Amino acid sequence: MQTILVCDDDKQIVEAINIYLTGEGFEVIKAFDGYEALELLETHEVNLMIVDVMMPGLDGIRTTLKVRETSSIPIIILSAKSEDTDKILGLNIGADDYITKPFNPLELVARVKSQLRRYTQLGNLNQQSNSQVYKCGGLLINDENKEVTVDGEPIKLTPIEYNILLLLVKNAGKVFSIDQIYEKIWNEDAIGADNTVAVHIRHIREKIEINPKDPRYLKVVWGVGYKIEKQ
Repeated sequence: MQTILVCDDDKQIVEAINIYLTGEGFEVIKAFDGYEALELLETHEVNLMIVDVMMPGLDGIRTTLKVRETSSIPIIILSAKSEDTDKILGLNIGADDYITKPFNPLELVARVKSQLRRYTQLGNLNQQSNSQVYKCGGLLINDENKEVTVDGEPIKLTPIEYNILLLLVKNAGKVFSIDQIYEKIWNEDAIGADNTVAVHIRHIREKIEINPKDPRYLKVVWGVGYKIEKQ
């Protein structure tokens, strides 16, 4: 049984998370401030931590920084703020993921499972020397075997979907227009390609994203095209 440490000064939120996680077979340890969370980490074997940003005493940011001094366990930050700067700050100081309040408990459970899979199955892939393997966060493409996984879970793509995703992942951060994608994948002039490419992009998102409406990997750059976000 994997153990999740939930830290939030709002006891109702902690209890709600506890109900959903224990229902999925996890053991939950509760903390209501950063200091208590750090003490529990010293006395319990914890597999993942969920911590709120805004807490009295030791807040979630400083708690995360302290945890990262000695541990690489997955950390998911909860925040009542939705501004990009807060999300970026959380990720930059060592968190693995974030979720904004109010949140769907089922999405939180999905993110917990996703991070645990990634931690246990992909922990050493940053040292992967195989030039046929392309990694972007939890998204992994093994082009030798034509296999795609997200946080350790295999993803089934059609050949066209696979080739589009491979193009974008190999060039993470670079924006490709719809015409560029069409011409590179179909090897013909892009005439009326908008709908064709858009449908494939939508299908890829549905398969690789936890929440396709708020994608982590496959981003649209409005008026320009699509890209895979560097992780």
